Amino acid sequence: MDSLTQIVLGAACGEAALGKKIGNKALLFGAIGGTIPDLDVFIGNWIYDNNIDAMLFHRGFMHSIMFAVLAAFLFGWFIHKLYDKGKRRDTTTQKDWTWLFLLSIGTHPILDCFTGYGTQLFLPFSDYRVAFSNISVVDPAYTVPFLFCLIVMMFFNRKNPKRKLWLKLGVGISSVYMVFTIGNKFYINAVFEKSLAEQGIDYQRYNTETSILNNILWYGIAETETEYHVAFYSLFDSKSVFTDWKILPKNHDLIPKSNSDLAKLAWFSNDYYSLTQNDDGSYLYNDLRYPLIDSGNGSKPVFGFNLYKEGDRLNMKPFQPSFNRDGDIGIILRIFWERIKGK
Repeated sequence: MDSLTQIVLGAACGEAALGKKIGNKALLFGAIGGTIPDLDVFIGNWIYDNNIDAMLFHRGFMHSIMFAVLAAFLFGWFIHKLYDKGKRRDTTTQKDWTWLFLLSIGTHPILDCFTGYGTQLFLPFSDYRVAFSNISVVDPAYTVPFLFCLIVMMFFNRKNPKRKLWLKLGVGISSVYMVFTIGNKFYINAVFEKSLAEQGIDYQRYNTETSILNNILWYGIAETETEYHVAFYSLFDSKSVFTDWKILPKNHDLIPKSNSDLAKLAWFSNDYYSLTQNDDGSYLYNDLRYPLIDSGNGSKPVFGFNLYKEGDRLNMKPFQPSFNRDGDIGIILRIFWERIKGK
């Protein structure tokens, strides 16, 4: 999920591990631990010249269970060495710090598994991308109450029992909401299957994703041999059926999968992608796991980027969301808000 949410969850883990011993400093170190896996964005850009390789490095090994375990022991040992001095000597143990970082780093990729982007949780043993697709990568309904509870908690002394109460409240509210999104995902899948049957679409497979910032407006995509059928459904719609149907040609033949770079991107998108060729000979790669945006200029995917040939490989221009390219994010947000309200 987004960086703020990971910071909040990491801070909560820090409090659970060391709050009684070091107070609000546990929140700080937990927040740092919750941020560590996402440093792979910067490391990938530093290691790789090719933007495709750099993008695929994100949510790779640094988002795995093995990395969480190794990093927990490393950071636990290192921070304990720095902290265990002067007046603070013997107030904490290396085991305390290892537990703090195991919780804060380890919960990061687990939380990411609930998004559509997913994460390679089992590297280096398997590159399977775990993606339950039941919550948006940014969802204020999960993050804001959690953050509020932690802020209130910070004003109590580390030994005050109310501190533990507010921590439990924050974790509890966010967990209940997560359970709701999981149940909602099952309901949405049932609605989409019914809608596909009513449309008479003979599909090979399908996927559903929630739109950004909420768990109310959902996007469904069904694959046939040559095209994708996509539609929307809001929990506030008067009928339990997906509408706003569009058909998107695959155009997979524009770049064959024998191209190793295209094969990597296809794996990244779980094969939900389409291609179009630009006038300058480059290609627009559309990751169709994410909703389309129609700003009056035709439907465009939220997650799409331009591919171009560079030597004997493909490279891509840095990702820029469609609403940035179109220029007016206010129009896009109004479109989403109107659709969320139902029809």
